[in-house]
Amino acid sequence: MIKPLSRPSPPLVPGQNDGARECPAAARSGDSAGSALLAATFASVPRRGCTAQFAFTLIELILVMALLTVAVSVTAPALSNFFRGRSLDSEARRLLALTHAGKSRAVSEGLPMDLWLDTSKGAFGLEAEPSYDTSDSRALEFKLDTGLRLDVVKQVTITPPAVLSPGQTTPSVVSVAPTKLAHPTLPTIRFLPDGTISQTSPSKVCLSGRDGVSLWLIESNDKLNYEIRSTDK
Repeated sequence: MIKPLSRPSPPLVPGQNDGARECPAAARSGDSAGSALLAATFASVPRRGCTAQFAFTLIELILVMALLTVAVSVTAPALSNFFRGRSLDSEARRLLALTHAGKSRAVSEGLPMDLWLDTSKGAFGLEAEPSYDTSDSRALEFKLDTGLRLDVVKQVTITPPAVLSPGQTTPSVVSVAPTKLAHPTLPTIRFLPDGTISQTSPSKVCLSGRDGVSLWLIESNDKLNYEIRSTDK
């Protein structure tokens, strides 16, 4: 079998490099007008030995950085408000979950549970009443995120009824056993073992942020649970 003869590469001209050999059209650009056009086409396509390099100028980099700065400055306030809203919502849901936990523990353990609210320190927690046990190993305590405020809007005080005994002209106050709360000086939501909420518990608790947005934890109409609302109504 006769092998076809391969065409040898043209010899290098003095001053010519290997890249010119790999661009044959460019090497024979002086032969004719068509060869010159073909050489121009080969020169516009990056090839090995005929490479072209591209880079950004300093002006272009400065322009891109300026556009990024403007975009961040426009979106930053909206993003901060979004994250503050998420923080307020998560704290309200955590407080609501703690009310469910307090009611569940009161019913299952047969002990009153106190959900105390410290508005000055921005903290709240759940603990069994010390009148039955001196310490609670399952006590919980949480602190609000920075920028949030806790307020107790309404604290109910129950006055014992006055009763007249036979032949008595001056009513006497019925003696009621004092309640020993976990934190007597703080507003407390008290969950009783029968699943109800004590009448002395706050009916409204407000969580608010720096931007004025508030969420409310309000006692439900059946007086058995609390629910989250966007207003105090």
